[in-house]
Amino acid sequence: MPVPITWVDAFADGPLTGNPAAVCLLEAEAEAGWMQRLATELAISETAFVRGLGDTFSLRWFAPSAEVEICGHATLAAAHVMRAEGWADDGGTVRFTTMSGELSARLDGERIELDFPADPLAPCEALPPVGAPERSVIGTMRSNGFVVLELADEAAVRAMQPDLAAIVELEDSILLVTAPGGDSGADYVLRTFAPRIGIDEDPVTGSAQCALGPLWAERARRDVLTAVQVSQRGGRLWVGVDGDRVHIAGRATSVLRGEVLV
Repeated sequence: MPVPITWVDAFADGPLTGNPAAVCLLEAEAEAGWMQRLATELAISETAFVRGLGDTFSLRWFAPSAEVEICGHATLAAAHVMRAEGWADDGGTVRFTTMSGELSARLDGERIELDFPADPLAPCEALPPVGAPERSVIGTMRSNGFVVLELADEAAVRAMQPDLAAIVELEDSILLVTAPGGDSGADYVLRTFAPRIGIDEDPVTGSAQCALGPLWAERARRDVLTAVQVSQRGGRLWVGVDGDRVHIAGRATSVLRGEVLV
């Protein structure tokens, strides 16, 4: 039976920006191997699979080479598609059962706001060279899901030439590079590299704000911030920190809609 699929640009100010995700709305449980093969076939950073479970929805995310535990942009994309297809109402909140526990998305007009768990950072040992301008390195931190390299300014983040072979060898395979915002007009900027799971550079990473939001909120002494991911496609996020929860908001737009025939 064909499965509907929608290609969505998430955390995007318009089509063909932000981070693309594919969303499949499933009427029945699907086999994990099939979901992984489809994600590999699509070759974008994540493909999301949604299935109804009564009052909540099962949500799983697959990168091109592995299932992932948490993903922000594909969650935002899933909520966007669910509203478009009548699975959710504007102004309401959608609750998801995931590998990372219960997550939710509040549908609020153009913006969709995710409620995710904070991912606290702690200082850690210096990294081997990974392509950042050496004189710009301020420090290194580690969270449950990321290694974070803090640089001096936005220009250094933009100038980084990632050494993907070195990044693959890191104990935690996802590297975040961040600095205070400059010309972007944001409170902070970031880039994300995850070659071990088939994503050399992620265009916009919602889940990264679980670690970076609390860091920059403490620095700025404010709970509401803006972030810009300075990748080639780029994307803007609104980030709110509330204790052990992080609210991550952005816009999404549908680009393609069709059916998976196999």
